[in-house]
Amino acid sequence: MRAVLLLVPLLASGCFTPPQPAPIDPLQWHPLHLPGKRSTVYSRVDCEGRRAWRAMSEASASLWRRRLDRTVTRTTSIEFSWWVPTTIPSADLSVADTADSPVRVVLAFDGDLSRLSMRNRLQFQMAEMLTGETPPYATLMYVWDNRAELETVLPGARSDRVRKIVVERGPANLRRWLTYRRALADDFERAFGEPPGRLIGIALLTDTDNTGTKAEACYGDVLVHP
Repeated sequence: MRAVLLLVPLLASGCFTPPQPAPIDPLQWHPLHLPGKRSTVYSRVDCEGRRAWRAMSEASASLWRRRLDRTVTRTTSIEFSWWVPTTIPSADLSVADTADSPVRVVLAFDGDLSRLSMRNRLQFQMAEMLTGETPPYATLMYVWDNRAELETVLPGARSDRVRKIVVERGPANLRRWLTYRRALADDFERAFGEPPGRLIGIALLTDTDNTGTKAEACYGDVLVHP
């Protein structure tokens, strides 16, 4: 499956620079397509005075990913930012059939796969058959939701190896750049109840496949400190 430019009208936003093709460097940022899904389009733009990645989704879901290999310690933090022009009114991340979000920062962690339940291992085997790669041991997401309170930890709608931390909710902070810095080990332990393994990947995800709607967002650089 290959990403294609979706011919959709721009949502009202400050991202007016014509998009430049995003570089496909396997050692840097690159697309990760999801089986059976239309692809969200990611491109490099100027967005409200900042250089950013823009995501354009139309009933689609795919990731813009970068591989890493970093040890996570008590002093490790992650810094990210995003700009969202509108929420997805019908989305609810706690319900599988409507689990979409205008923005997600997705973190993949290594771990001992033999510790997983039989159900998880069967899910992982199926995912590997469909995608050609084994899912990460654990996936932590920072998300924007319509309904859940801030700092709520939501389990994955279809896998308990995914946890989502709500860092923004509702329409109050739309159309402005928002920046977050999170203590990674603390967030992982709160979400999964164990220390994190190595951080092996970072991805951006704007998805509207469940609600069948449209969304646009801009993402700033994602930084891991120190």
